[in-house]
Amino acid sequence: MLVTYVRRFASLIRFEHSVFVLPFAYSAAFLAEMRVPGFWRMFWITVAMVAARSFAMALNRLIDAEIDACNPRTAGRELPAGLLKKSQVWVFALASLAVLVWSTFNLPVITRYLWPVVVIPMVVYPYTKRWTWLCHVVLGLTDGLGPMGAWVAVTGRVTWQPLLIGVGVGLWVGGFDITYSFMDISVDRREGLHSIPADFGEAAGLWSTRVFHLVSVAVLAVTGWVQGANLLYYAGVVVCGALLFYENWLMRKADLEKVGVAFMTMNGIISVVYLFFTTLSLLVA
Repeated sequence: MLVTYVRRFASLIRFEHSVFVLPFAYSAAFLAEMRVPGFWRMFWITVAMVAARSFAMALNRLIDAEIDACNPRTAGRELPAGLLKKSQVWVFALASLAVLVWSTFNLPVITRYLWPVVVIPMVVYPYTKRWTWLCHVVLGLTDGLGPMGAWVAVTGRVTWQPLLIGVGVGLWVGGFDITYSFMDISVDRREGLHSIPADFGEAAGLWSTRVFHLVSVAVLAVTGWVQGANLLYYAGVVVCGALLFYENWLMRKADLEKVGVAFMTMNGIISVVYLFFTTLSLLVA
């Protein structure tokens, strides 16, 4: 029974998707002081990131339960399918929030006061698709707060530099969220929900993703320049840019059969590649 519920909650929060943003948080922590932080600092950053993402995903599923039930693609999710109760997911969400807050007490003092800045957008985001096609931007900026938080958790200061990697990651996430939304165009239009593809058409969605990703690569390059990174870092940015180009080439047409590869496989690879080259650039500096 316990194993069953562990699997259901892991599926609820799509635990495997942590590979998307967590490597960027590690990269931000490394870039903050251009070295690899100590074990315990990285441990608590990891705890904070996993707890924050678990809270965000659980809350998203709670808020969207009725919408998910109306969508054939999502009707089998744990809440609409009755595999988990709302009360159980609420307990999980609040426990995740408590772990997030607890982790900040093991990081620099300033993080104890900044965690609401991360949590509030997580609460707001699920509602934005009901109001505006800018939901992709809101999601991107929300996820971009993760690397920014890791940066602050290393330096113990709020400065402008982490905004760069936050914006870079935010545009990357926002871009592939537009790609992901292609799967729900008809349902979104029927239910009165918003996305760039649903509101403006497939061509607008494809070109928006390309622009988001192009600017994302440029911003990540500027991040390295500001921090004085070496050529290995830029090599990583170039490789990520090439992978993003391939991802967008796969989706040069709104081909739903290729969304899985473009969304899951390519983005998981990109975040790991960025972390690999960032780490390598510090080790050989």
